[in-house]
Amino acid sequence: MSEPAPVPDEELAARAAGGDHGAFDTLVRRHTARMYRVALRITGSTSEAEDVVQEAWLSAWRALPGFRYESAVSTWLYRVTTNGALGQVRRRKPTVPLDEGDAGVVPGPEGHVVSAEQVGAVLRAIAELDVGQRIPLILREFEGLTYEEVAEVLEVSVPALRARLHRARVALLAKLGDNFRPGER
Repeated sequence: MSEPAPVPDEELAARAAGGDHGAFDTLVRRHTARMYRVALRITGSTSEAEDVVQEAWLSAWRALPGFRYESAVSTWLYRVTTNGALGQVRRRKPTVPLDEGDAGVVPGPEGHVVSAEQVGAVLRAIAELDVGQRIPLILREFEGLTYEEVAEVLEVSVPALRARLHRARVALLAKLGDNFRPGER
């Protein structure tokens, strides 16, 4: 006998809004790792990312009764996390460069083409981007969200998102300069 299909996020959210702690725990287990990755890449700090995720879950718990299901639960959670991480970054002075060891990036097949040194250079350059450029780049390129999903998280139109991503990519390439040429060893 096969296992039952997982309960959809929307159903879990509705149950959690009604006080079902088990349903909320399932949402937490299902989404925390992704929320943490986003928070880490935005803040550049493991401790700040942990704080952001904890606060995001507290905010989500309080807001669930008013959730209108106009977007996917996962998209809403990305928005809550992104807003929390942005607030964290704004509360501190300068941006802290992302430590390569904290990034959680494990080179896959592309590791044969791009050296660990180049990966580190790219991660440092991303961490130096203005937070308004960094966030759409992280959500699209690292988290794999569609343009529509990223636009929804950031509450902008898809054309505005495409423009932000273009500026972020141009800024990233400018920061990398001559130190990085894709495909070179």
